Amino acid sequence: MQSPLINELIDAFKQLPTIGQKSAQRLAYYLLQDHQATGQRLASAIETAIEKVGHCQQCRNLSETDICSICASPARARQQVCIVESPTDVMVIEQSGVYQGLYFVLMGHLSPIDGIGPDQLGLPILKNRLQVGEVEEVIIATNPTVEGEATAHYIQQMASQQNIQVTRLAQGIPLGGELEYIDAGTLGQAFVGRKNIESQ
Repeated sequence: MQSPLINELIDAFKQLPTIGQKSAQRLAYYLLQDHQATGQRLASAIETAIEKVGHCQQCRNLSETDICSICASPARARQQVCIVESPTDVMVIEQSGVYQGLYFVLMGHLSPIDGIGPDQLGLPILKNRLQVGEVEEVIIATNPTVEGEATAHYIQQMASQQNIQVTRLAQGIPLGGELEYIDAGTLGQAFVGRKNIESQ
């Protein structure tokens, strides 16, 4: 009979994305057999990150400070705001090096069936930000899924009411794909080839 503590560790690993039963078992036994120091370091890093990492008050990206380093940087183009679904998307775009504006992180997409509406995505915060008058272009980089497109349409309408130019990442982003899996070259071309979205 397997130890209840080992079962609990395996079940904890299974809560992570893409980790199934066998992967969770391998990770648990790896840490418990000869890698206790690695496990302790991992546990400490997780505990510290959960305690100290929050959300930027301006863009909602993950940050240890009230205003993240991107929003605080005077080198960023403040007239552009790129709308993404997750912090992972910000990381991917930053790694591509093709964009020097600011961001707004939705932490998801519109999904009424799951109870996720504009308030859950922080869209009232975005609306207030757009009303200030500093933003000239909103670049919509939500994923090209049904939910992502519905979210993009909602944001487009909101930005158009403020007479702000709205563009959408263009070539190279496959239908149904997600930004975090797009290579840097393809993502760069999508930014260069972004297109205006006509208000309806």
